[in-house]
Amino acid sequence: MDGLGPNGETIMDYSIYDAVRAGFGKVVFVIRHSFEEDFKKIVVNKYQGQISVEIVFQELDYLPEGFTCPVDRVKPWGTNHATLMGKNTIKEPFAVINADDFYGRESFAVLADWLSKKEGSKNEYCMIGYRVGNTLSESGSVARGICSMDDKSNLTTVVERTYIIRDMDGQIKYKDENDQMVVVGENVPVSMNMWGFTPDYFQYSEDAFKTFLTENEGKIKAEFFIPLVVNNLIVDGKVTCKVLDTPSRWFGVTYAEDRPMVVDKINALIKKGVYPAKLW
Repeated sequence: MDGLGPNGETIMDYSIYDAVRAGFGKVVFVIRHSFEEDFKKIVVNKYQGQISVEIVFQELDYLPEGFTCPVDRVKPWGTNHATLMGKNTIKEPFAVINADDFYGRESFAVLADWLSKKEGSKNEYCMIGYRVGNTLSESGSVARGICSMDDKSNLTTVVERTYIIRDMDGQIKYKDENDQMVVVGENVPVSMNMWGFTPDYFQYSEDAFKTFLTENEGKIKAEFFIPLVVNNLIVDGKVTCKVLDTPSRWFGVTYAEDRPMVVDKINALIKKGVYPAKLW
């Protein structure tokens, strides 16, 4: 909810502005009941007349029949659980994004174009593949899903690397499972949690969530992530996931020190005419 634009615009405001401009017709917010009223007043009201808005809720006890939430769990169930909350609201091809990441105008345009051709389709998904060099923080290491593709640009694996950094020599490196630093190319695609799905994904997610809960019983910090589900579906040969390249530069407030740089980058885009000084 931190205002980073010149009129208090949040990163989410810029994402929705880009989505509207790209042709998306509805936005579904996944929130908790505890701040529903404030969210409606502060957030939802500003989009009236701009785009259709719906709200769904993610709570710890929103689980399949037969499962209960561990009493000492406080951590949300993860990005794919949040996505699953939209199953009764979303009936068309849809995108999934994080609210606190700046994805860029080009990424929404690429994703909208792909999804617009998938009405009625099943088992064909996509992911915006950012060039890793466009996703780093100047303040420290970042975590990214490093992607591998086949010769048709279909995703084959996403491996989460929790420590990626540009070193003093300008090389990008990640720490592997043996704590060894591995050099990676500037344009290697990474996942920034910007996905395109069709509604059949919800049934896969429901089935996968039951498996996840069974396998992680008692693990109070285990999270049900989108790449986990997509990876398993690809390995099982049930779906394909196209990696769509984007020239957009990602940015976000990974560290407190990133905030002034994000403000500067938004102002620079306004000066270039990419965004108006006042969005809404």
